[in-house]
Amino acid sequence: MRVLKDIEALHSWRRDKQELGFVPTMGALHDGHLQLIKKATQSVDCVLVSIFVNPTQFDQQQDLETYPQSLKEDLALLTDAGVDAVFVPHEHHIYPQGHRFDICENELSRLFCGAHRKGHFTGVLTVVMKLFQLVRPDFAYFGEKDYQQLQLIKAMVRDFFLPVKIIACPTVRNQDGLALSSRNRRLSPEELNLAPMFYQTLIDDDDIESKISRLQALGFRVDYLQVYEDHLLAAVYLGDVRLIDNVPLNKST
Repeated sequence: MRVLKDIEALHSWRRDKQELGFVPTMGALHDGHLQLIKKATQSVDCVLVSIFVNPTQFDQQQDLETYPQSLKEDLALLTDAGVDAVFVPHEHHIYPQGHRFDICENELSRLFCGAHRKGHFTGVLTVVMKLFQLVRPDFAYFGEKDYQQLQLIKAMVRDFFLPVKIIACPTVRNQDGLALSSRNRRLSPEELNLAPMFYQTLIDDDDIESKISRLQALGFRVDYLQVYEDHLLAAVYLGDVRLIDNVPLNKST
């Protein structure tokens, strides 16, 4: 597996590659990421993963500073997963002139997570656009756990006529139902025991107000719990850790 640390190395490696699958990540890899990578390696001959903790999508400096990072362990997992190369740029590679230009979406990005995390999706879309321009993938793989993000990236690809096919992969969960997330590492043992009730409440046969009341009674702080098209979207805090999830409406009320 090649470790590509700058844009020149990426371009040199990419030059003779034909069909390419791409999995962008912020590291702290877990089984959810590995399922994306497995889907990619089963579909195309060559797979690139990126690890870049993107500062522009964090609305709170503390969240950025405490975001888990485990590059050595991540590289070992990627080697075992059969990845061809990993791109690990520094911030100055991705933002060589600072943050002068942004990709903004003016409708969906202002709802749900966007209403509670100012500038978050502008940061996400901007860095994904930059990575797509650098990597030039044929396929890119994203998890359905970040459902709002997934819809925004699909829309950006359509609206900017980008030659990449977005492959959506199902949310990966623990046996107790908790959606896998790098942020789960920051939960205390007590919070980890409680966290599965987030998903369980979403799929229980209650109306939305009852779900919110139940989550609050359990000790969650609810950011939002709302219907979007055919999904129920939700974000909560457990302690100082923010968790998001979604379920199809046929699994909830």
